[in-house]
Amino acid sequence: MAKDPAQHQGPDLIKGGIAFDAGVHLSRDYITAEMCCQDPGGFELHDPTAKKVAREPLVALCPHHEWSADGHNKLASIGFPIWGVRDKWSRKWLGLWVVPNNRLKMAIAHLYLSTIESIGGMPLQMTTDCGSETTQVFSLANALREEFAPEYVSDTLPPHRFLHSIRNITIEHGWLREGIYNLTDPKHYELVQWLWPTFIQCELDHLRERLNNHPTRFDPAKKLPSGVSPNIAIALVDEYGGENCLLPVDLAVICHLKDGIGGKDLVYFVDVGFAHSADTAFSTLGIDRITSDNIWHVFMKMLPLL
Repeated sequence: MAKDPAQHQGPDLIKGGIAFDAGVHLSRDYITAEMCCQDPGGFELHDPTAKKVAREPLVALCPHHEWSADGHNKLASIGFPIWGVRDKWSRKWLGLWVVPNNRLKMAIAHLYLSTIESIGGMPLQMTTDCGSETTQVFSLANALREEFAPEYVSDTLPPHRFLHSIRNITIEHGWLREGIYNLTDPKHYELVQWLWPTFIQCELDHLRERLNNHPTRFDPAKKLPSGVSPNIAIALVDEYGGENCLLPVDLAVICHLKDGIGGKDLVYFVDVGFAHSADTAFSTLGIDRITSDNIWHVFMKMLPLL
């Protein structure tokens, strides 16, 4: 619960998180009782009678029929915006990244191409919001499908769709007020720009793995797979009424396109030289991983080494 200050996780997700993180399987009743004890008013915040955004059932033909992508501004107020890509059919997170700017169209295009590269192909259709940062993704999606899958008609199944986004999450940034960090010191600034993205990306990778292994609640009214984890739905697609729609592409072309629009510098917070120095300094500390509890301790230990 301490890892969920916004109180978005219910008993099932907490149960799955404990099992994933610690390998301990607790009953749902026990977790519900403990949540009530630790935060008596928590469940009232999620009263079923509370006003909610009207939703329609999601529909997708099969895995990689449609990928949805969006920026998440949970940490944007402190300089660490996030961008992610998700498969609509299975609801599997294909990628989550912390980036210097999730409104820079070339950076978003680089992440889109990186997703294609890591998955080994492109979807039948890409969906993003209407932001100007997604125009390059629109162009790439159209060009790549025309090159590698010209048999699909764009009028009936366009390679890209724009949708309106209604998500906007904020987070407090009290860590800036700790007094340890001097914003005007270039060395402090560079170390923070290496340290926090490293920590956040590690947490995002962990979260993506956890969510992709978490079974959703079974719902017979849903048109997409339910009661199963996204990873299982993708792996056993035939058993869940789908077929793999991933379009094969020439990955050498994807790599060339990534380099052509700016390469990894688009999504790095610091230059390669500083990153190497920071990696070397961190390796001497004898600390396995950066956490929210030790990050400022790591900052103070690393600062004299740079």
